[in-house]
Amino acid sequence: MLNLLDSFWNLVIESAPWLLLGYFLAGVIKQLLPTSLVESQLSSPGIVSIVKAALIGAPLPLCSCGVIPTALAVRKAGASKGATAAFLVATPETGVDSVSFSYAVLGPVFAIARPISALVSAVVAGIMVSSLDKDENPSEAEPLESSCCSSKQAPAEAELNFGAKLIASVKYGYGRMISDTAKWLLIGLVGAAIVTTFVPQSFFLQWGDGLLAMIVMVIVGLPMYICATASTPVAASLLFAGVSPGAALVFMLTGPATNIATMGVIKDQLGTRALAAYLVSVIGTAIICGLLLNLAYQQFGWSLQLSMMEHGEIFPVWRQIAAIVLAALVARVYVQPLFDKFKKEPPANASEETTASQLG
Repeated sequence: MLNLLDSFWNLVIESAPWLLLGYFLAGVIKQLLPTSLVESQLSSPGIVSIVKAALIGAPLPLCSCGVIPTALAVRKAGASKGATAAFLVATPETGVDSVSFSYAVLGPVFAIARPISALVSAVVAGIMVSSLDKDENPSEAEPLESSCCSSKQAPAEAELNFGAKLIASVKYGYGRMISDTAKWLLIGLVGAAIVTTFVPQSFFLQWGDGLLAMIVMVIVGLPMYICATASTPVAASLLFAGVSPGAALVFMLTGPATNIATMGVIKDQLGTRALAAYLVSVIGTAIICGLLLNLAYQQFGWSLQLSMMEHGEIFPVWRQIAAIVLAALVARVYVQPLFDKFKKEPPANASEETTASQLG
């Protein structure tokens, strides 16, 4: 148990500075790319809107649930089915927070390969959906409200001055973004700590490092609900346990983009044929990118840089402070509602005194 706790806290210390940086950048991008701008840029037909959707969606600070109402708003604003599908793939598969985290945990190769693969996957999915389903009429359905995220834009956001925008960026990055991802980040870190501590390397080596291992990662990632940031420590633990780089990349691409909630929305709003094209594109592109990444590691002799797996390391004080700050921000997500509920509930004796005064 102590080893598990030690592994978990080491992961938090290693991750905290990059996650805090990523959350801040996510807040800044939220201010620079408001939802209304995203919607207005994706109404043009053809491959142009598909490429735009992939490029706009890739850095956006939206998790797997938050992308759903935004994508439906984009669709309602006039975007094609292909552009909507590309947006649904690129946005949850990568982002500024997950890229910075990937650089810290997995090294520069993954930090580059991940967003490139996500963009390719998004464009391929958009083209496939457009090719198989020619119905390009925007959906008349109202955007859905997500259980953990919202695409609503704050009023008069464009009129804020620089100082106000900076404050809004901090509030969004360290407020809404952490609130949206806290649950899945914890699940990812705990899962990574469990795999690192208890799962022997031989368990994953039985699947090899080729196509079979990637298919296993697809099966594992397909039904999961996990955001890009949370999938990073899980992927690192899988690499540490013997999974090939390509198989880990497949998990990071399929997990965030193919969860059950997203697939249900695609079927309802875009149709069954669009869903089939979406799944084939995402899974097929992920496997091809995984195979290419394995080939690149073999050809160039690259070594894995799993910095969070180094044990016995004495972390500098500033990293430990960052870990404490991150832990406090995550804890606030769960403590604040309890505190608010406690403030709203009147004391028991207050109701009794009110009743007594009324009788008197």
